[in-house]
Amino acid sequence: MDLSEKARSILSDPDRIIQFKLRRHVPGHDVIDCFLVYHNTARGPPCKGGIRISKDVSLEETIQLAEIMTYKNALMDLPFGGGKAGIIADSKLPRKDKSVLMQGFTHEIREELYSGAYVPAPDLGTDSLEMADIFDETHVRATVTGKPIGIGGLPGREEATGYGVNINTKRAAREFLDSEVSDLTIAVQGFGNVGYWACKFLSEEGGKIVGVSDIGGGTMNEDGIDIDELDGYKKENGSVNGYDGSSISNSELLRMDVDVLIPAAVGGVITKEVAEDLQADLVVEGANAPVTEDGDAVLNERNIISVPDFLANAGGVVASYVEWRGGKSGSKTKKIETYASIEDNLLDAFNRTLAVKSQDELPLRQAAMIVATNNLVNTMEARGWI
Repeated sequence: MDLSEKARSILSDPDRIIQFKLRRHVPGHDVIDCFLVYHNTARGPPCKGGIRISKDVSLEETIQLAEIMTYKNALMDLPFGGGKAGIIADSKLPRKDKSVLMQGFTHEIREELYSGAYVPAPDLGTDSLEMADIFDETHVRATVTGKPIGIGGLPGREEATGYGVNINTKRAAREFLDSEVSDLTIAVQGFGNVGYWACKFLSEEGGKIVGVSDIGGGTMNEDGIDIDELDGYKKENGSVNGYDGSSISNSELLRMDVDVLIPAAVGGVITKEVAEDLQADLVVEGANAPVTEDGDAVLNERNIISVPDFLANAGGVVASYVEWRGGKSGSKTKKIETYASIEDNLLDAFNRTLAVKSQDELPLRQAAMIVATNNLVNTMEARGWI
């Protein structure tokens, strides 16, 4: 799309980067590097985005993820800028050590939290317990989302991202495959929060989950996988690999002959080479940035539809908005209302994206970017930024 030079300049670089080191008594971590990035603050404050804990975290990745949040929040038409936090540490730290880590991190960014500049949520390596650590520091419910229910958390927030992947899969299958979910064979890479709940919802609606993988490998069954049994197997064995006597690699899972592939683990897995071998008819991006730029070009050449991450996995941030709003107003929300908010927002965004795709004959990702960018540009114009 055509953008003014000023708008392009504003959107091309992060508004603000905060970097610091933690020196806490966490075993195996003498110094811990931390990042907080605000990519674009036009629609905020606050900036909204999760806190990621991983040994693989980098400033470059955190900037990329903050940018994704900018467009995700804009596409959902939420009153948030795009932000992200990253902590370079072992995501498998014992709970007490991770709590010490979160206390130190929260103390360092306390002014960002108290001022409402940044509202965090769970991400890779964090969950509701880490959000409770943040609340223990701030004692203000609207300063963090993804909290446990007892301290202002939202019913349905835990499964919100996976529920949104389910909604987008059903809508995309009807639109592009002329199929209902009960007609689909589905492979899912990742069996953490997003992957598990996506599998759970899709299988409950009749979808046949024929392949699932995690960091340890995967399993497949052409007759379908019992998701509750698989979850129990993983809890007992640490991985889905070997369930029901079956073992496949992540590479093999991505190349399975299925109707729908849902990459819901890490970024950069659908490369040019994988895209060339892909047998799925539809990709729904449960993870952030699972498709590389070269991979996306191949998918477009092969006319394989990919529902982009900032649409496909936006159920989590929609639920975070509902929780944040409730934290400010004191209102209560039922789980069915959370689900309804997610579905309404996602389908509205999907339909607006589809209208641009159809009108301009564009790939779905490009159409979604146009919708999101138009929302951002309109906001920046209203604020006198451009």
